[in-house]
Amino acid sequence: MVLEKDLKRGAFPLTGAQHVWRCLEQEGVEVCFGYPGGAIMPVYDALPESSIHHVLCRHEQGAAHMADGYARATGRVGVALATSGPGATNLVTGIATAMLDSVPLVCITGQVPSHLLGTDAFQETDITGITMPITKHNYRVTRPEDVAPAIRDAFRVARSGRPGPVLIDITKDAQIGTCDIEAEAPARPLEPPDHPEPPGAALDAAAELINSAVRPLILAGHGVIQAEATGELLALAERADLPITTTLLGLGGVPASHPLHLGMPGMHGAATVNRAIQAADVLIAVGMRFDDRVTGNVSRFAPQARIIHLEIDPAEIGKNVSTDVGVLGDARASLRGLLKRVGPASHAAWRSQLAAWQADDNARDLLQRPDPEAFHAAHVMHDLWRYTQGDALIVSDVGQHQMWEAQYHPHEAPRTLLTSGGLGTM
Repeated sequence: MVLEKDLKRGAFPLTGAQHVWRCLEQEGVEVCFGYPGGAIMPVYDALPESSIHHVLCRHEQGAAHMADGYARATGRVGVALATSGPGATNLVTGIATAMLDSVPLVCITGQVPSHLLGTDAFQETDITGITMPITKHNYRVTRPEDVAPAIRDAFRVARSGRPGPVLIDITKDAQIGTCDIEAEAPARPLEPPDHPEPPGAALDAAAELINSAVRPLILAGHGVIQAEATGELLALAERADLPITTTLLGLGGVPASHPLHLGMPGMHGAATVNRAIQAADVLIAVGMRFDDRVTGNVSRFAPQARIIHLEIDPAEIGKNVSTDVGVLGDARASLRGLLKRVGPASHAAWRSQLAAWQADDNARDLLQRPDPEAFHAAHVMHDLWRYTQGDALIVSDVGQHQMWEAQYHPHEAPRTLLTSGGLGTM
């Protein structure tokens, strides 16, 4: 008789389904989200042998969004499971959300047996073809011995460079079939994400612009949070007296109460921030992609500024806004490189102008005009912040209420706002 404890220690060949859970454990996964169905049932049959906590969702779309939210809140890779056909297609919106917001996600779907592929079998859908534009990479696995390599590679891809979603589609025969590949392999230590090292010449050019700036401004995005670069960003800003603005997904990347923090830019941002962008002579964009909600008409965006773009994805540098200096690399590494090159500075006149604009904004802000006859959303949102002292994880849908949250609920720490940015998922 094959005992469960023997299966766990690899004394016997394991099924592809058992390899799924072993590999997830080896990747450090503690929680996953999913909904069972026929083509993924062998994986669920093997779940009791695993230490991973599975959250049973009521719909596959919910599983994808839960995994996405878990990844945003923790910085770890989110994992979602679904069956073939409609189960897999129900993941699509969540996958696209993660793709546009650079969230590390691994989705595992069941698929019809390999001999039925291409026959329009019951609940067969080409989910790898469907998700190709909205994943960093995806895999079709048809043999049990390919399960472990695919999962390990998927986690590497999801974590490395600019994070994002990866999908693994596993046929039912690959889940049921057995193999002993790596069955005796011990759990391997988690590898740090693979990030390019920023080039010294680009850092030199960026530092030269910052050191000569009169009206500098930092635009901090989601990449600062993803790279855990808050400390480096603040160190640079404080050394060179650089005011900071944070995008919607960058909120919390810099404490809202920090004296150098101005607020959020763009069509729903603070007037002071947008005036600062238009008047700045040097913009330092860190881990943000110049989204249209930030720039508006790009031909009129920051007309006086030389633009420095610190970005991990080479495709984003110069894509939406022309860049004078592009620094390719992880945000934390790039900021550390700048810290070695940027000297102390003071921009008293610029800071005085910004303070005057802020005073004008504050005088016209709803929070400064209590209305006993009306019940304003701005006051409600700000009261929630006051009652919690900001010690809360806020999850918002998309729309005007999302903007009220961003405007009137200050964020002091990273990963305290979970919301969809690029896709605007509702």
